[in-house]
Amino acid sequence: MPDDAAAARAAAEEESAFSHPPVDPDVTAAYGAHPDQVIDFYAPKTPEAAASVPLVVVLHGGAWRAPYDRRHITPFADCLARAGFAVANVEYRRGGEPLIPAQSTGDAPGTEAPAHLAGRWPDTFDDVAAALDALPALVREALPRADPRRTVLTGHSAGGHLALWAAARHVLPAGAAWRTDRPADLRGVVALAPIADFEVAEKLDVCGNAAFQLLGGADHFADRRPYADPALLLPTGIATTLVQGRADLDVPQLVAEAYADAAAKAGEMVGLTLLEDVGHFPLIDPAADACAVVVEEIAQLAW
Repeated sequence: MPDDAAAARAAAEEESAFSHPPVDPDVTAAYGAHPDQVIDFYAPKTPEAAASVPLVVVLHGGAWRAPYDRRHITPFADCLARAGFAVANVEYRRGGEPLIPAQSTGDAPGTEAPAHLAGRWPDTFDDVAAALDALPALVREALPRADPRRTVLTGHSAGGHLALWAAARHVLPAGAAWRTDRPADLRGVVALAPIADFEVAEKLDVCGNAAFQLLGGADHFADRRPYADPALLLPTGIATTLVQGRADLDVPQLVAEAYADAAAKAGEMVGLTLLEDVGHFPLIDPAADACAVVVEEIAQLAW
């Protein structure tokens, strides 16, 4: 259990990150018929922006649960736009069914269950794949100054998982519905405190065992992991950096380190930027120094 000081700091960081009012996009476009199948686009806000600018694709976190939609990460998207990037903030379907009996998660009877199941199988993955496939055409219409050849994929927490997964679709098992025949045309991935290794996340009960729920609980966790766990989808051949707060109580440092270790064993080196005295939410908080580090990591790949 975290001590009182650590818990208080984490609460203050979360309060700061959620204190910013949502920022409306310049354009919203649909990539499917469901209300959650939309992408918000933000044009670069810097007056000196070039005629062609890199595109940053953002996947929000929230443990793949319905109450946490893309609105909470819009200040971060706006921050990227003010740094000169074109930005696409992707929404996707999340778990929506109320969760009452703890046994339905695979947890021991009597344990406290989260208010909503995490994610939908296969809908959450269907949506991320469809959004990325539709993005080039939508970008041409919504953000004509964006250069899709200079695309960086980023995501926070559960969105960090989805960013890593989306960049690894070409190494999914043969026959997977989401598999592509070639790597995505990306400059790289910057995953922020990602739920990047499901086995470690399950052992640590990350976000109320959200990864376990995402894959369907005890009946499906083992057989679906090869299709969903970034730590099993390596090497990707795509430049990848993880940014992680050492003081993160929500997705502990051990999860990012496990992914980096798995990559190394697969013959691929990924960057791992560890930030001292930083928890989970400063990475997407425009008022935090950690967010400036994230923007710089993205810029190093994008430009």
